Amino acid sequence: MLKILRYIFSVVTILFAAYGLVSKNYQFNYIMMFLLGLTMLILGLEEFRKEKKMNGWLFVIVFLFSLFVSIKGFLLS
Repeated sequence: MLKILRYIFSVVTILFAAYGLVSKNYQFNYIMMFLLGLTMLILGLEEFRKEKKMNGWLFVIVFLFSLFVSIKGFLLS
């Protein structure tokens, strides 16, 4: 289940990034950052399952940072 979610979030994130690069329209960057953060959260959960706690915590911290950035972007736009 986590693997499927990771692939879905990754593909949608790449699509938002490609749309921004091609169209030079960056109004969806905060959504892209949120999806990237969700991808990092899923990666962190997978690392916790593999008993790699340090990598798991690193991914969770990156998720929290990208969540903060996406909320800031949403409130400022």
